[in-house]
Amino acid sequence: MPLSRRSLAFGAALPLALALFPLHAHASDKGNPEAKRILAVGGTVTEILYALGAGDRIVARDSTSSFPSEALSKPDVGYMRALSSEGILSQKPDLILSEDGSGPADVIGILKASEVPMVTVDTPPEGSAIAKKIEDVGAAVGLQDKAKVLATQVNSDLATLAKDVAAVGDKKKRVLFVLSTAGGRIMAAGKETEAAAIIEMAGGINAAQDISGYKPLTDEAVIAAAPDVVLTMQRGNHAANPDEVFALPAFQSTPAAASKSLISMDGLYLIGFGPRTPAAGRDLASQLYPEIVKP
Repeated sequence: MPLSRRSLAFGAALPLALALFPLHAHASDKGNPEAKRILAVGGTVTEILYALGAGDRIVARDSTSSFPSEALSKPDVGYMRALSSEGILSQKPDLILSEDGSGPADVIGILKASEVPMVTVDTPPEGSAIAKKIEDVGAAVGLQDKAKVLATQVNSDLATLAKDVAAVGDKKKRVLFVLSTAGGRIMAAGKETEAAAIIEMAGGINAAQDISGYKPLTDEAVIAAAPDVVLTMQRGNHAANPDEVFALPAFQSTPAAASKSLISMDGLYLIGFGPRTPAAGRDLASQLYPEIVKP
């Protein structure tokens, strides 16, 4: 959405505003317990708000906020990395609650310098960080007690999953998370990603651990990775087609292709790293090791 003259003028004045007034911190000391029009940016933030019973306080959300289904009835302000300050502020929020990594940076700067309180929640790709994420959201909206209960339950479920997965022992499978196969190019998840973390949580070995982040792999690199299983995200309600995936030259000689081992799961559920992550990790583990880990 193009910026108005007023927004452009505001953007030009932003450096001065930032010099005169400090930005809102990553976490709010006092919280915003009175906020009734929360604009949620980030699927996990939205999911946590609903889990804490604050769904009725959400006035709008970004396009990654697809769970629970009730969230889809809220106005959509666009993709979390391509936000518009006018689109967000037009919803008249009294609190903007966003995941770290939202953008673009100039829009986030405008929002932080506006009169609307903004809290950014850190989202490291680690199961151990989920509890803090929940507690940060709870603190931001004045629901610390409920957040503490939910965070404790998540940690307990993660510990139970880790105990069950330990029974896999040395039978761990090599799992390659494929973000995209557009144009026949394999975009895979390396270390320091949510995909790598959920694979490890489920008792697997990330087959692309020699790279960092999400990067394209050559056919030779995929062959060298030798995945036993390919893991993908569902597109809408559609799971990846094993015949199409394993017909790609990069996969044809892999162990995964030989056994047609492909697992496809909802993206937010799989790598959102929120309240449902222990269940997602268990679901993945039960598909990797059905004789050892039960769903």
